This record gives sequence, structure tokens and C-alpha cells, in this order.
Amino acid sequence: MKSSDRDKANMSNTKFDELLSNLKTSKWNIMYFMFASTWFFLIPFQSLSGAYIAPSVGFQCRPPENLSNVTVSENNCSYKVNASGEVQELPCTSWDYDKSIFSSTTTSEFNLVCDREYLRATYQSIKMFGTFVSPVIGGYFADRFGRKIVVVVTLVTFTVCSSGIAFLHNIYAILVFRFIVGFVNIPTFYTLTMEVTEMRLRSFVGILTALPWAFGTMAWGGMAYFIRDWRTLQLAVSLPNLILFPVLYRLERWLITKGQHEKAMKVLKKAARWNNSKLPPEDELRSLMQEIEEEAKKDSESPKDAASSAQTNSSRVRKKLSNLSRPLLCSTRKISLITVFMCVDYFIVATVFYGLSLNGTNFSADPFIYMVLTGLMEIPAYSITAPVIQKFGRKKTTIFGFCVSGVSLLALAFIPDDITWLVMTLAMLGKMLISAAYQTIYVYVNELFPTVVRTKGMGIAVVSSRLGSMLSPYITDYIGPIVPWMPSIIFGGAALVAGVSTMFLPETQGKPLPDTITDLQDNKRREGRTDVAGEAEEEKRLNS
Repeated sequence: MKSSDRDKANMSNTKFDELLSNLKTSKWNIMYFMFASTWFFLIPFQSLSGAYIAPSVGFQCRPPENLSNVTVSENNCSYKVNASGEVQELPCTSWDYDKSIFSSTTTSEFNLVCDREYLRATYQSIKMFGTFVSPVIGGYFADRFGRKIVVVVTLVTFTVCSSGIAFLHNIYAILVFRFIVGFVNIPTFYTLTMEVTEMRLRSFVGILTALPWAFGTMAWGGMAYFIRDWRTLQLAVSLPNLILFPVLYRLERWLITKGQHEKAMKVLKKAARWNNSKLPPEDELRSLMQEIEEEAKKDSESPKDAASSAQTNSSRVRKKLSNLSRPLLCSTRKISLITVFMCVDYFIVATVFYGLSLNGTNFSADPFIYMVLTGLMEIPAYSITAPVIQKFGRKKTTIFGFCVSGVSLLALAFIPDDITWLVMTLAMLGKMLISAAYQTIYVYVNELFPTVVRTKGMGIAVVSSRLGSMLSPYITDYIGPIVPWMPSIIFGGAALVAGVSTMFLPETQGKPLPDTITDLQDNKRREGRTDVAGEAEEEKRLNS
């Protein structure tokens, strides 16, 4: 893209942000924030449902009543029969379950014990697997067909499938529905909210949207306390999704980029009425929309069309960098380190975060209080992140969160279970600090990767976090019951590894965002260098 074209595009974006500022932040914007907050509040009910829908419960093997001289094994998965002096060991096929905490669970209804124990962890993990594949596909459809249609389709599917789980009587059908729930869990509400938020408030709104998750986690523990039957509980926490359906008003840059100027104009006028503000003259608005639409068409121009049109050298470099995004992420030592260590951090932070959220049976005798407390710990973690990283920087904050959390969790492995106050204190300290680290690296990763690979770098990091969230249920639900202290060792050791790996990353506080990978090689970007010059230098380095 020529520098004049780039200036024009930046001017269009600036004008659009100025337009949002003119609309002010009032009832119309708050509506978006409230609906996004409601969505984030409801997500923990599904993301952490394994804690109460498929929990670990006590069980006792129940041999057939017509047998005598039966000895049940210690793990209650088999029994021995002494018939005519010959001892025969048979697998247990029926169990009695402890109902002192839960009256009904998928664990007891579908006998998810012994050789079917792995299905409990799979119940939690398969939803995470759905979220693993959804961002790329969801992002494509949102950009192609618009936020509105994606929100409607995903919300309907999410509500139908999450509610439908309560009526299924086959564990494998439940797992399929859980995968679909994860697959349609696309953060389009967040995108919509950011797109209608004026620039000066975006970082503030971005942080605030994390708080409803914490409140939702606390509410999940409270709901499960009062509803102990898994089918009733699943339905009770799924039907509230219906309150999101009345979202009628949308402002989408997508409407403008796709040439739907009349629809966009109507939405802008409605927003102005809601906020009691004035819009620029209509001819000026239409001119702005036309500029944005033209820029979108240029950005989405296919390689074949682009090759046939007149382009500058800098434009060809930009497309080459886009097509070579994968090699670029490991093209130099510095970008390779950033990529590797960010992937390590994201993988570990998700593993530990979800592992602690789901590990109530190992850390507390009361799984309901435990869930409420884990949500409570996230509130200060999210609230103080912004001022802390402004004062101490991203790197130090992330290292501190990982290392102190790691030490706390490692210490849990050596604390006797009967000292419950100390066990809970260390577990909650670990949860609060890993939550703070999670929030911080979301800011950190966007400042570490250069503009030319920022989206791809962030994408790879998020994929790593999805893998971690898929792994954590097997650590808590599969390994934990066998070796109770092992999850603390794994989570604590992993957090320390993440803290050490972060030490090799540069601090980004107070530094300009790098545009190209070459910028990473310099301690200070040379003044006066244009983006075109940077891209040309990048192309020269790559060709060499």
C-alpha cells in the first residue's frame, strides 16, 4: 500500500473513531456493554460445568446379589468370587454412589468410574476442544457475513445445545453436544462491544469485560449449591441465555465495509437518538463510509487481482510478509524466542487457570464454597491489573504472577490435608495470581509481536492456550483421584517454568509498537523511518 493510501486509510479510521466520540458514550454504548457482560457472566456455567455435572463422587462396587463369598477390591472396580475353592476375579458392573453432596450427576447416572473414568475428564475437555477450532472459523464467518448473523446463529445453537444436554440419555450424545457448545462459543459480543466503544475507553472497557466472568464463576458455585440434580442444574443455567436475544440494535463497521450504507446510516441515527448526540452532515457521513468501503475492498483484494494491478514495491512486500507469516514467526532469533515463550506462557497459564478452577475436590471439602472463592479471587486480579502493569511493566508483573503462584501451588503438595485453612489460602493465592498473569499476557502479547505478524502470533498463542485448557481436566479428574498431590506439583512446576521463560522476553512498557521484525532487532527504532522503508528493509533481509 502506498504511503498516501495508508494515510487515507488511517484518516478513515481516525474519522470513524471521531464519529464514535461525537456519538458519546451513553445508553446506546452501555447497552452493548451490558449484553457483552451478560454473555461473559453466563459462559462459566458451561466452561466449568464439569465441576458439578461430572464431578468425582464416592462409589462402592455392588456385586450380584446371588453370589456368596465375595471380596470387593480396594478400588471398587472388581470383585473376587470363591467358588468351589477356585478364586475368580470379575469386573464390577454396578455401583452404589455417595449422594451426600450431589443427588444426581452424569458420573453416577452413566457410571463414569473405573475403566470409564476418563469420560469425566473428556466431558470437560471436549468443550475446550470445541473452542480450539471455533475462533478461526467464527472470525471468518463474522467478517464474511457480519457480526449480527453470527451472533444470532451461535447464540441460538449455544442455547439449544446447552439446554438439550439436560434431556439426553446417552453419554456420547452429551459429549457431541458439549463439543458444539464449545464450537459456537465465539467472542463476537466482545468484538461488537469494542467496535462501538470510543478509542479513549477501549482499554478500560476491555478490562471490565473480564469481571463478569469472575461474577459468573461465583454464581455457578451458588447455583450448584441450591440445585444438586445435574439435569435440573444444566437446564437452569442454560435457559438464561434467552435474555440475550432482544439485542436489536447493531453498529457494525462490517455494514459499511460491505457497502450497506443505508442500514449503517439508520443504525447511526438510532445511536445518536439514544445518546442524545448529533451526527455530522449526511453527505460527510456517506463520504466517510465510501472511504472505509474502498479501503476494505483493497485489503481483501485477492492475490490474483493484486498481481494484475499496479502496485508499489512496498505493497508487494506487505503481501509477501502476509503470505510468509509462518516462516516470519521463526525467521530471526528474537521473533523465534517471542513466539516460543509466548506459546509456552499461554499453554501453561490456561492449564493452571482451568486446573485450579476445576480442582475443588482435591483442595476443599466443600466444592461450592471453593468455586465461589475462586471467582472472588479473580475480581482483584482483574481490577488491579491495569494500574499494576502501568507502574511495574508487563514483564515483571507476569513473572511475579507466575512465580508466586507456582511456589504457592508447589507448597500445597507438602501441606497436610487437615490444615484446611492453609490449603485454601495457598490455593486461592495461586488462583488470584495466575488470573492476574492471564490478564497481563493478553496485553503483553499484542505489544511483543510486530504489526506484520501480530494477528498470526496472537492466533498461535491462543491455540496454545486452548491445548492447555483441554489438558487440565485430565490432570485434575484423571490423575488427581489416583495421586492427590500430583496436580499441585504439575501446576506449580508449570507456573515456575512459565515465569522463567518470561524472563527471556523484552519489556514493552513505554516503547512504541514494532511494525516489522527488523524493529525488534533494534533497541530503539530509528527516527524518521517510514513504514515503507521498514518494509523494504525487511524484504532485503528476507531475500538475503
